[in-house]
Amino acid sequence: MAEYAEIEVIGFSYGSCSPFPCNEDRSCGLVACCPTEKLVEAVKALEEALALEYGGKVGVKFTLLDDGVPDYVRAIVEKHHPPLPIILVNGKVTPIGRISLPQIKKEIEAVLD
Repeated sequence: MAEYAEIEVIGFSYGSCSPFPCNEDRSCGLVACCPTEKLVEAVKALEEALALEYGGKVGVKFTLLDDGVPDYVRAIVEKHHPPLPIILVNGKVTPIGRISLPQIKKEIEAVLD
């Protein structure tokens, strides 16, 4: 178990936060970004929600692929073929494939003490 969880979201600035349409009844648990369906807005909303819930125990890193793919991301894609956006928790690939507060919180709880 860890004392800190880093959530890394990997995707394109023009990308969508989810493969599903956005509305106020969404199961993603975020409304601050609704109805933009934009990854950049969803990451901001996620960061705010996690800060309220976990304080300094959780951080959010946003890696944009617009200007190229870092080597570690290329290795992740070659090995796991994850959907975009890619969600890592403490460097580990998750099967989430979208910005979803409930699903990301489950991953956080699994790694925190």
